[in-house]
Amino acid sequence: MEVQETRVQTDRVLTIPNILSMARLVGVPLFLWLILRPVFGGPNSDGWALLVLALSGVSDYLDGKLARRWNQISNLGRLLDPAADRLYILSTLVGLTWREILPIWLTAALVARELMLLVMVGILRRHGYPPPQVNFLGKAATFNLMYAFPLLLLSDGSGWLPSLATIFGWAFTGWGTTLYWWAGILYVVQVRRLVKADEAAD
Repeated sequence: MEVQETRVQTDRVLTIPNILSMARLVGVPLFLWLILRPVFGGPNSDGWALLVLALSGVSDYLDGKLARRWNQISNLGRLLDPAADRLYILSTLVGLTWREILPIWLTAALVARELMLLVMVGILRRHGYPPPQVNFLGKAATFNLMYAFPLLLLSDGSGWLPSLATIFGWAFTGWGTTLYWWAGILYVVQVRRLVKADEAAD
């Protein structure tokens, strides 16, 4: 992740990119409810959950692209977009772990990385730096996990399709988790350098 400031081009709240990000956030509880319906005796709604996740992925692509194309990058958008990504990852972790599709140790590893990131953001703010922007490595990690989770959801069954989904789902999970921690460690190194530079300047 790169600790740098992006030029804010608008202070408007109701822009198309921001509305798309808000819609993604609204979809988070719906997505989690659809995943957990079988746990509470309801019908299996994995197909609908996958549809919500797919629409979230489309909106994730569009909000960033439209914000840059229409010069509608905003402070609110910078907060909403990564927040929606993390909430979808967190809700998927909760749902898949509850249904025993994901092992607890993997969920703990991903949550620990998020907690580490929150600590680093707090350190940055104390030193007067803005929250980090997600770089290519972080985006690649999220991309892999966003592919992994739907595949693992599809793997909850029998037949050739669940078997194939299991293979590719765990492959994407391994790559995504590795990249997720790699991006996090690089971020810690960058924050440490900034803090040391500030202390040396004082």
